[in-house]
Amino acid sequence: MDIRKKFLEFFESKGHKVYPSAPLVPEDPTLLFTNAGMVPFKPIFTGEKEPPNPPRATSSQLCMRAGGKHNDLENVGYTNRHHTLFEMLGNFSFGDYFKEEAIAYAWEFVTEVLKLPKERLWITIHESDDEAGKIWEKYVPKERIVKMGDKDNFWQMGDTGPCGPCSEIHYDQGEEFNSPEDYLGGEGDRFLEIWNLVFMQYNRDEKGNLTPLPKPSIDTGMGLERITAVVEGVKSNYDTSIFRPLLNKIVEITGKEYCQDKRGASHRVIADHIRAVSFLVAQGVRFDREGRGYVLRRILRRGVRHGYMLGQREPFMYKIVDTLAEQMKEQYPYLLEKKEAIKDAIKLEEERFFETIDKGMALFKEELAKTTGDTFSGEVAFKLYDTYGFPLDLTQDMLREVNKKVDIATFEKLMQEQKERARANWKGSGDVKINLKDLEKYEPNKFVGYEYLRYETKVKALFDENLNEVKELKGSGWVMLEETPFYAESGGQVGDRGEILKDGKVVAKVVDTKKFDEKNLSKVEDAELKVGEKVEAVVDESRNEIAKHHSATHLLHSALRKVLGEHVTQAGSLVEANRLRFDFTHPKALSKEELQKIEEMVNNVIARGVNAEVAEMPIEEAKKAGAMALFGEKYGDIVRVVKFSDFSVELCGGTHVKNTAEIGSFYITKESGVSAGVRRIEAVVGLSAYKYAKEYIDLVEELKAQNKAKDLETFISKQKEEIKKLKDEIKALQKAAVKEIKPIQKDGINFVIERIDNADLREIATDLKGKIDNLVAFLAGENKGKVTLVAVSKVPEIKAGDLIKEFAPIVGGRGGGKPDFAQGGGKDASKIDELIKKIKEKFNI
Repeated sequence: MDIRKKFLEFFESKGHKVYPSAPLVPEDPTLLFTNAGMVPFKPIFTGEKEPPNPPRATSSQLCMRAGGKHNDLENVGYTNRHHTLFEMLGNFSFGDYFKEEAIAYAWEFVTEVLKLPKERLWITIHESDDEAGKIWEKYVPKERIVKMGDKDNFWQMGDTGPCGPCSEIHYDQGEEFNSPEDYLGGEGDRFLEIWNLVFMQYNRDEKGNLTPLPKPSIDTGMGLERITAVVEGVKSNYDTSIFRPLLNKIVEITGKEYCQDKRGASHRVIADHIRAVSFLVAQGVRFDREGRGYVLRRILRRGVRHGYMLGQREPFMYKIVDTLAEQMKEQYPYLLEKKEAIKDAIKLEEERFFETIDKGMALFKEELAKTTGDTFSGEVAFKLYDTYGFPLDLTQDMLREVNKKVDIATFEKLMQEQKERARANWKGSGDVKINLKDLEKYEPNKFVGYEYLRYETKVKALFDENLNEVKELKGSGWVMLEETPFYAESGGQVGDRGEILKDGKVVAKVVDTKKFDEKNLSKVEDAELKVGEKVEAVVDESRNEIAKHHSATHLLHSALRKVLGEHVTQAGSLVEANRLRFDFTHPKALSKEELQKIEEMVNNVIARGVNAEVAEMPIEEAKKAGAMALFGEKYGDIVRVVKFSDFSVELCGGTHVKNTAEIGSFYITKESGVSAGVRRIEAVVGLSAYKYAKEYIDLVEELKAQNKAKDLETFISKQKEEIKKLKDEIKALQKAAVKEIKPIQKDGINFVIERIDNADLREIATDLKGKIDNLVAFLAGENKGKVTLVAVSKVPEIKAGDLIKEFAPIVGGRGGGKPDFAQGGGKDASKIDELIKKIKEKFNI
């Protein structure tokens, strides 16, 4: 049975509008993640927004509880019911129906649609809610309706605001679940809460007083995973059709059978965590060291650690995404559409953690063996975090399995010391003490720079370098003009420069423009200004080049999404007169072909001469028009939309060209990585693009002249042929050298232990391996200042990998490999002869 579909169809038939699952990252700044089904409707319940029409809704909302107040992470995998990501089925009334209908709908759904046995259903109500009790008596015998206190049956959104009693439906799973905690409201599994009906009928003020709401509302929540377990008659959520495909895939990958008892905890952790990680990545959250990105990282790394316990030594979680996407494609098609990008991001993060997990686990086990009490070293926990990438709660999770805890005080002390060191090393302008108090009395000044680059205005206020107000300014400081054409640094675009004139004479050089407390101030040098005097503000011509780069940034953003996929979102930008820098979410480096396609797409739009359409409109209207909001921008109710045909539509307060033809040419100069899952493109347009192309052409002409080549392509082709010829000669010499190598026979083994410099030792060793039986070879040599080591063994008792590990440290190196072939390297070429001697001594030859 598709319970999600049945639930939504049922309430749609009762006049409810079906709403899609809102993002896991909510608009509510007080929440890390959407943690309940009512979160998207919170502004309606609080009165910030008008109720929709119809004033009743239903949804299956994705929720996350893995950070902050709702942190179930430590229990996930070890209990039947805890999850990081889950779906909450809910129906909502915004001042429409109330208790009578809510209870009737709930009873009809669980008994007639889900067909749960009525005799197994129990009801809890708030001890003061006789009204709900009377309604429930129409459906349930009075002895199965239990009154409970505030702790269990009173719900509130926060310390103040809408609240009210609630009524819970419990399912009796039978006497076989009996335990000391098996009672209504207990933690046991016999009486399982399956649905909570919240009757929002009061408003709580700051003093705790309850006032009846003029329009009481309904908010219900039923966990899809839990109700599925009940309907399918299984004891654990993990035994349902929701998790079984994932568990089967994990068994296939790991080769380890799944057990329903505590031995299967690792399988359950991985199954739960891949769901959470995949949806967060699909919705634009990226791996990071703080905030939501840190929660994402710690969930993935907890899953990787449990895979490590199952014998995995390389990335594996990304392989489960295909199964998940196929399973969830009907309700969440974007998971299937974005699955390759999701897999790439997960695999990259797994690779990073696997690089250090072996050493981290070794350090953990070493310290654990030395731990005599129940407290694990805070210093080692910090080292695991700082050096090996183990989140603190991952270490705590491992310790919980052996009934130990971390010395948190020491860990936090070391963390604080690290933060202080970081602050001390930051080379900022620590001497400047900005004073915003003198600015408070002024209203924001008007920006007229979209229309004008020269504007007659008046000096509204003057400030010294620390923003202390002055009546007259000589030298350096800040000026606030009544109307200003100077654009203040925002949205990645740098602040304008220019001049301020009085009676045609320059009375101040504008070197930068910034916003302080929503006021637009220009930083000036060589100033001679007085408050109230009339002046002319003139923006520097570099603004034209800045506008070109800003418009090109919009075109680049759109091209990236078209070429790489809709998962690309802006993660930062810098727009200057001579270049642009654009950071975006993408899990791996771009190929040469992808970069060429992006560059060509942007230049095509430029060449078409597309007009810029700029309009102001309500933000909701802008979003419906498909406008993209940019990273770091704050938007009001009315926003500015910049559109270039149907190619690019973005919310933006910056300055732009009137037509894309003004941009000239677009060249990508560099593509690089910034952090996990974030790439950077640098590019030039306009005059900078001309200079870039001219320098390249001049370089080509210079190379042609130096090498007396009419055609550089032909010259390079000849050079390649010459290089190939020389390489072939070197290989021939190496083969001749191999023929001259005579193995030393001892105890039936052919030993070749030689120093060969400036040669491809791998190729020589491979050649020897193919020609000589019972061979043990160890070759060492210097090439361009570095030491290369190669070992080969065709004798089972002697392992090549062990030889490299044993002798590489002599030359300050390391390495390893398989029993029959291994490689290594080193830094100290002066010790090569000593190394050869030591190996010969080992075998007495």
